[in-house]
Amino acid sequence: MGTKADIFGAALLDFINDEYTEDIVVHSSIAEDDVIPVPYLFRDFKEMPLLEQKALSLSKGKTLDIGSGAGSHSLWLQEQGIDVTGIDISEGAVTLSRKRGLKNSIHEAILDHKGTYDTLLLLMNGTGIFEKVQKIDSYLKHLKSLLSPEGQILIDGSDIAYMFEDEDGGFWVDTHRDYYGEVTYSMSYKGVQGDTFDWLYLDYAKLEWYAKKNELKCELIFEGDHYDYLARLSLT
Repeated sequence: MGTKADIFGAALLDFINDEYTEDIVVHSSIAEDDVIPVPYLFRDFKEMPLLEQKALSLSKGKTLDIGSGAGSHSLWLQEQGIDVTGIDISEGAVTLSRKRGLKNSIHEAILDHKGTYDTLLLLMNGTGIFEKVQKIDSYLKHLKSLLSPEGQILIDGSDIAYMFEDEDGGFWVDTHRDYYGEVTYSMSYKGVQGDTFDWLYLDYAKLEWYAKKNELKCELIFEGDHYDYLARLSLT
């Protein structure tokens, strides 16, 4: 058995090494193949969606950027003088973040990480890391354990119910899944296929319900123009 293909990391490192010739292809269980344009992962603050700008502007104190990717969010926070650490399961992404000047970047799964933070940042459909509805509790419990008493979790999500509406306004769902927002993805890049992984799109009402169940206060901070939202979770 070989090591897992680090699709994301390979694409990011190619870009910075001037070997960018194609984008990452995304295969999903609910839609046709799509692409992630690699240059977009290197966007600066003014190129970011309003939701991301809002989340970054609300970040304060010691901050953990979960799923930090190319490090674009972390680097902006670092420039503002915030003590930020990026964490990602892609070794290539972590290497790249350091090359770009991010002082603190960790190659680790979030469930294995320990520490105390004032802000936990989960952007670009942050609820995705929960994987499946049945894992939300364990993830929230762990995230809660990383919070300082006055800490906050800034997380964005999307309600993808619109993808299951038919022309008559009816609603169809995959009965093999616990919830319509459970999606299976894989990525490929330059002919290399990555492993499949679970990803969760969570509507705000469901996030709020699980937050309360785990004794977290949940506030709706911002609503985007395409069923997306930014929420803040804090200790009650």
